[in-house]
Amino acid sequence: MGIRVLYIGEIVGKAGVYCVKNALPRIKESREIDFVIANGEGATGGFGLGKNHSIYLRKLGIDVITGGEKIYYKKDMVPHIAKSSYILRPANYPPGNPGRGWRTYPVGERKVGVISMLGQSGFSRVHLSNPFTFLPELVSRIKEETGIIILDFHAATTAEKYSMFHHADGMVSAVIGSHGKVLTADEHIKAKGTAVICDTGRTGSFMSVGGLDPKVEIEKFTTQIPERSNETWDTLELQGVIIDINTDGTAKSIERLRWPVENMQDSPEGEKQNKRNKNDERGWSYTKDRG
Repeated sequence: MGIRVLYIGEIVGKAGVYCVKNALPRIKESREIDFVIANGEGATGGFGLGKNHSIYLRKLGIDVITGGEKIYYKKDMVPHIAKSSYILRPANYPPGNPGRGWRTYPVGERKVGVISMLGQSGFSRVHLSNPFTFLPELVSRIKEETGIIILDFHAATTAEKYSMFHHADGMVSAVIGSHGKVLTADEHIKAKGTAVICDTGRTGSFMSVGGLDPKVEIEKFTTQIPERSNETWDTLELQGVIIDINTDGTAKSIERLRWPVENMQDSPEGEKQNKRNKNDERGWSYTKDRG
């Protein structure tokens, strides 16, 4: 019997965390999900992942949190990731960096291998091992434990993502594109059984610029003056994909997911929930967690 994996597109800000809290239990139950992966690159204020956010997302039911070029943006993540098996930094970061870029996780009597990897294009501040030459050796090590392997490829260009799709076909069960924060409609299964999608979108505000307030982003493009981006709560969604994987590690299906989430923050029920959240989350506010 195979497994069903839910991959949650990049979580952006408090709105994204709110979407996970409200939607994930329903999705797991209604879609019979076995394993949950989420990209947490923007969970803390839209830029990076703080320690408290990561702990809270784990409590909400996420099995593995992947990152990208902002994985170390919050200072408290640097020591935390070194002792947290559920958080993955890019595997092709320099050797000796805190944390790990891949692990295998038990799912019932089976194991799932998860790899986080960063693309080369568009990340000039990060010095990486080549993901194309790095991947085959890494996959061979993981296949000693399991044939079910999921690669989160956090890359900036469509060309690099599609090159990786062809390169990794037959090596891994799925190559899931992240970083763009726009859910693409190109999901398919390659000839050798690898499920792929260029980008898995974002979890948070849909009527936004990558989960951020459009007014501020327009102002930055118009004036060329840097400004601090703001989170927004306009039209909430959890986005991502659901992948069915056979026992031999080949993909059976891949399906895009858009799950609308009602914004209850301004209602009487929402105010009560906010108070409960403050207790549950132990002060995981942006101010405390930005590092």
